[in-house]
Amino acid sequence: MYMTIRKFSRMRSVSEAARRAESGIGQILRRSPGFRGYYVFDAGDGVGGSVTLFESKETALAANEKALAWVRASLSDLLDGEPEITTGEVLVVISG
Repeated sequence: MYMTIRKFSRMRSVSEAARRAESGIGQILRRSPGFRGYYVFDAGDGVGGSVTLFESKETALAANEKALAWVRASLSDLLDGEPEITTGEVLVVISG
């Protein structure tokens, strides 16, 4: 599995971004090959982000372009700056 983390440090409303993401990018990602999961988090003080999981690096990178285009088109009024992006291979999965 492959993971992408996007962290936004200066958001005007994390909850509004999450609402838009659920009906927007969430639906786009769900239809992408290799999609495994999408999570939005609120770290407080205008910091928020998302974690996306895909089967492989290739499917994650292909979806990443769609995700960034959606963010720029749909969240520009809520964001100040570009996200910090971290990607990598998932080495351990522990679930309940």
